[in-house]
Amino acid sequence: MPCRIEAVLSIDSRGQLVMPKEVRLRAHIADGDNLALTGWERVGIVCGLSLVKTETLSPDVSAILRPFLK
Repeated sequence: MPCRIEAVLSIDSRGQLVMPKEVRLRAHIADGDNLALTGWERVGIVCGLSLVKTETLSPDVSAILRPFLK
């Protein structure tokens, strides 16, 4: 399973970003879906970010996130 760049996103002054429609369709992301943002650090600096649909997380992780998804 190769890793590839799906899109380059811009962040506006409010910190919001827009994901291209083609990417949302391929990832089956719809309005109202919740995504968990995970990050990797190297020497105290975030060097990678990933978005994961919360419905695909393990039950234990989902239970921890549930209060934040309301």
